[in-house]
Amino acid sequence: MPPTESAAPQGTAAPSRRMMLKGIAAGAAGVAGLPLLAACTGGSSGGGGSGSKSTSLGSNASDPTPKKGLAAMVSGFEKKSGDKVSVNTKSHNAFQEAIGTYLQASPEDAFTWFAGYRMKYYAAKGLVAPVDDVWDILGADKFGEGIKAASTGDDGKKYFVPNYNYPWAIFYRKSVWAAKGYAIPKTFDELKTLCAQMKKDGLIPLSFADKEGWPAMGTFDYLNMRLNGYQFHVDLMAHKESWNSQKVKDVFDNWKALVPFQDPTALGLIWQESAQKLVTKKAGMYLLGSFVTQQFTDKAVLADTDFFPFPVMTEANGQDAVEAPIDGFMLSKKGGDNQAAKDMLAYFGSPDGQNAYAKVDPSNVATNLKADLSALTPIQTKAQKTIASAKYISQFLDRDALPAFASNVMIPALQSFLKSGQFDTANVEKQAKALYAAQ
Repeated sequence: MPPTESAAPQGTAAPSRRMMLKGIAAGAAGVAGLPLLAACTGGSSGGGGSGSKSTSLGSNASDPTPKKGLAAMVSGFEKKSGDKVSVNTKSHNAFQEAIGTYLQASPEDAFTWFAGYRMKYYAAKGLVAPVDDVWDILGADKFGEGIKAASTGDDGKKYFVPNYNYPWAIFYRKSVWAAKGYAIPKTFDELKTLCAQMKKDGLIPLSFADKEGWPAMGTFDYLNMRLNGYQFHVDLMAHKESWNSQKVKDVFDNWKALVPFQDPTALGLIWQESAQKLVTKKAGMYLLGSFVTQQFTDKAVLADTDFFPFPVMTEANGQDAVEAPIDGFMLSKKGGDNQAAKDMLAYFGSPDGQNAYAKVDPSNVATNLKADLSALTPIQTKAQKTIASAKYISQFLDRDALPAFASNVMIPALQSFLKSGQFDTANVEKQAKALYAAQ
């Protein structure tokens, strides 16, 4: 399940990603607006110090399925170690909204969070503890290169222990493609040609939904990484590159070629509604995270579904980057002094820990390469291999960028582009300068 894309488990309400982004932006602003506290000393409230046999965990896993999955991990750790874990669960939105002040007040030893910029932001502020010794236990060879890079701070230290992730790719129905004689496009030109043929055949070439604002970010990320490379993507998200550059303008010039093939009703749809257009064979393709398969409740539809990576746009960049947001765990400054907290994260990142979670919530892909993959569906197996083989893993625009920028600037700017075909790079750059300077 994508916690911040928020495909909630079936039977639960999916929180609005836009609401989450606003909450996260407020949390980030809280950090910027408050003086940093001195590093706490001692261990958890259960005893502290390296000899502690108790630890605490702050959790945003408030929806039923991820909450049960995390409980299974905690139970497994307690049985294996004999340590006790106190879990403090807050609603997903509330946790994100309070993260800045939370880390400066009295946080639990460890907490659930996200890889990429959101991890690096708080690491650079000195509000979390490094976990290099945890990684020594886990073994760096148990994770793909992209996972390791996304878990590393700007200072070269590890600050994040990954749990699961899910790739973004182009999904399609195999039976539709077989009947029409379509072939998987290897290049962007081939993708455009395929879209034109699908439109002639009466299909919506690219199912698309952007009522909530965030899905369009995935299209931008792939166009940007395929054109300009992963490092430019990372630097642009950190505002080390200008949004008014020719490289960014090139992204939107290329996107304009796809707009006529995207669902014209996209701005009035949420992603679940667009997924149904693939289910009913009204659409030929859908660029989204692998969580889209949660909508394929008919096993025959799921078995008829496959995906391929976003096509090549420049030979230099190829398909070396995959958009695959990673969820996992971090240590607060206090938790860095508690061996029980470190042991808990080492278990969470181990095959045993990730297997315990996956038995309850199989909609995501475990990050440890030694985790049990025998129960995965063909889609999940392919997703796992796609992620493991990636040279670079991006964390989605609203995770790699400053939250306030993603929410307050990019969502309206991208929706305006979809309406008018115009993206004001100069105005976006002006707003980015102000927001990043204030952080």
